[in-house]
Amino acid sequence: MARDYPLHWEADVVLRDGATAHLRPITADDADALQRFHVHQSPESIYLRFFAPMPRLSPRDLHHFTNVDHADRVALIAMLGDDIVGVGRYDRLDSGSDAAEVAFNISDAHQGRGVSSVLLEHLAAAARENGIRRFVADVLPRNRKMITVFQEAGYELTSRFDDGVIEVRFTIDPTERSRAVMEAREHRAESRSMERLLNPSSVVLIGASRRTATVGHRLLEDIIAGGFTGTLHVVHQEAGELLGLATVKSLRDIQGPVDLALVAIPAEGVLEVVRECAEHGVRGIVVVSSGFAETGDEGLARQRELVRLARSHGMRVVGPNSWGLINAGQAVRLNVSLIPVLPEEGRLGLFSQSGGLAVAVLDAVERRGLGVSTFLSAGNRADVSGNDCMQYWEEDAGTDAVGLYLESFGNPRKFSRIARRLARSKPVIVLKSGLSSFGVPPGHSVRASTAPREAFDAMLRQSGCIRVQTVAEMLDVAQLVMNQPLPAGPNVAIVGNSDALSTLIADGCVAAGLVVVHKPVALHPQADPAQFRAALTEAFAAEGVQSVVAAFIPPIATEAGEVARALSEVSAQAPDITVAACFLGVHGVNRALSNPRLIPSYPTPEEAVRALAKAEWYARWRRRDPGERFDPDDLDLDAARAVVARALAASPWEDSATLDPDASAVLLKAFGIDLWPRTPVTTAPEAAAAANRIGYPVVLKTTAPHLRHRVDLGGVRLNIEDEDELVADFAQMRATLGTGGLVVQSMAEPGVACVLRTVEDPLFGPVVSFGLGGDASGLLGDVAHRIPPLTTVDISDLVRSVRAAPKLFGHQGAAPVDVPALEDVLGRLACLADELPEVAELELNPVVVAGSGLAVLDAVIRVSRPAERSDTVRRELST
Repeated sequence: MARDYPLHWEADVVLRDGATAHLRPITADDADALQRFHVHQSPESIYLRFFAPMPRLSPRDLHHFTNVDHADRVALIAMLGDDIVGVGRYDRLDSGSDAAEVAFNISDAHQGRGVSSVLLEHLAAAARENGIRRFVADVLPRNRKMITVFQEAGYELTSRFDDGVIEVRFTIDPTERSRAVMEAREHRAESRSMERLLNPSSVVLIGASRRTATVGHRLLEDIIAGGFTGTLHVVHQEAGELLGLATVKSLRDIQGPVDLALVAIPAEGVLEVVRECAEHGVRGIVVVSSGFAETGDEGLARQRELVRLARSHGMRVVGPNSWGLINAGQAVRLNVSLIPVLPEEGRLGLFSQSGGLAVAVLDAVERRGLGVSTFLSAGNRADVSGNDCMQYWEEDAGTDAVGLYLESFGNPRKFSRIARRLARSKPVIVLKSGLSSFGVPPGHSVRASTAPREAFDAMLRQSGCIRVQTVAEMLDVAQLVMNQPLPAGPNVAIVGNSDALSTLIADGCVAAGLVVVHKPVALHPQADPAQFRAALTEAFAAEGVQSVVAAFIPPIATEAGEVARALSEVSAQAPDITVAACFLGVHGVNRALSNPRLIPSYPTPEEAVRALAKAEWYARWRRRDPGERFDPDDLDLDAARAVVARALAASPWEDSATLDPDASAVLLKAFGIDLWPRTPVTTAPEAAAAANRIGYPVVLKTTAPHLRHRVDLGGVRLNIEDEDELVADFAQMRATLGTGGLVVQSMAEPGVACVLRTVEDPLFGPVVSFGLGGDASGLLGDVAHRIPPLTTVDISDLVRSVRAAPKLFGHQGAAPVDVPALEDVLGRLACLADELPEVAELELNPVVVAGSGLAVLDAVIRVSRPAERSDTVRRELST
């Protein structure tokens, strides 16, 4: 059955070499472009695709290939500008079959760029949407490239040779290997696209001005002052030279390639400049100009067209409304940031969505002597985002730590996935504004979020990111993790020259979860450097010490520099111990504290302890086994999807539908979760008959949403032993609650009641929540959250991260309950939420966990027609 044009299949993608392309379904209007594509193919490529010579496509063939139904016959094309560079298509084998024949044709001029692999990902996603689960391809033996595409995609292939053709078959449901392949390809491509932006060998400035009080003039000054090592071109229609550099009147006058274009002209002229950049083959654009989405609907439309134009011609865009970018490396020395002095080369990668805050961050970096490797200001974040930068920094040998200032999220699921991988090798420090109201800054186009605020922090913890509250705290942590070994554990020793100061540090350590294992040493305020050296030597050598906090209040007699030198020399003898210092009211000791490695010195003890605690948490996260993705092999996804499809089909005019108990049971059973049955009753005899079938003891409860879990309000009667008690309870509940629905259910074994929930959030996607039943979660908000997919460690953390968790493990002499059974249900629930975005809300309440096993006693499930998720099993640039 034909479908309307599937707009959600359109996507911008990054190819293997870092350039972009646009993927979309083919239409009848593409006939001329398809013919141009075909006639430029070599005879060899045509033969490998059609098994016969075919110099031109006949009108009949053109009509067949360009007129598809987007269901049984699908074709996707990869576009660069107005040209088709690749075609991928499938044709269902038979009506109702779950198999389809697949074929690809890639332009000779663009082979080797990964076009076929990305087309395969998107074609497989479209096929799964249409109920197709298997692809079949007929390939000539000499077409090794296409066979390799299938082999390297991560699917399990079977093949057979018949009549000179190799028939390849494979199931297209995502596998752990196919996901890993997709993520690895995405990482390499996006890292390469950022490398092209941040390491240009040739730059053109469009918008330079002779007037000194203009952005264009300032940019030119900064680039020259920074000492850019590549070729710099300046476009100016009137001036023959600016600041000693010869100018050209337009891009067309430039000979040779241009890697990066810097655009600082009024917004109204930017689109025409982008078109000129496309003609010249520019690889990336930084748009400093304002006047885009931050100004309203007209500006938003201009911004979207900017991104469309750039991506469709292979270019990435920084901005618009960007503060620029910096590469402080000696090999590049590019300063496009409106910061007059290029920062010192360092090993900290910085990303900022705010231009104003970028100034503060870079100024603080300079004052602390930290230095940066690269810096990027995303402005309106229309294209390049923090996710792209993290992809680059993971591979960049010049970056040891990453700092991110975020005002909004475009794709938090992808952020979590990339950050989790990056944080395994490099610290990721995150400062996020706007959490007080989830406000979105002007110019940022993002999906609204209904997830609890705690979900954001949970995502960062799950990903191993270090969450900070201020710019100063970001740099405090960066100084420590970049210059000191990560703490080997929580054990701390303290040395200071003040009782009050040492006590304050000890209290701060305990409050932050650190363990003071060596009695805090409080020297006399007039202690000399030799006494400090002796105390430090003893602290560093003490058994179990893994970190040392050294504090100094300057007296009249002792030189701070001598104490700093003693600390530096003693710490050099214990290279595995982490050191943080606090020299109150003292400046200029950094040189003495940097031999052979820098010991960060903080203005106050609170800042030193806070940075150390953050570093210790990160080190602990990094040491831990991350676990394996929870992915049981007994899930029945087809049965689950059928339940959802039936529910939505039964309510075609409604946005959502609530599943009845039977449908809920079938859906949960498909994921290995057993929902205890219950019998609706309207009279006392019906209740008695149901109880006799079930067997006593039983439970009688109302179906009213606000009372069905409230024993205290008379909505539930537990442990009913016989018919007389049941009849009496039925009469009392009818008299108290009126004519609402009642159900009879078996009485579960005693245990701990828990509440498990999922919600499909427009921004975060699926969010899984866990809490204990009753006041712990309902009144006190003691609920933990995680973002699927979950690993076994994520699930374990989810259970243990609520404050009431000790009740599960035998609190105050109570018997412990079956936590592994609870974790199994949580993991399966996370799989359900991850696989079925149509499940808008799901609540299992109560789940009674006993000493052995558990009982899922009630479920409420609402399904809806969701918007497409921001992170799927196909590569796609966010918008």
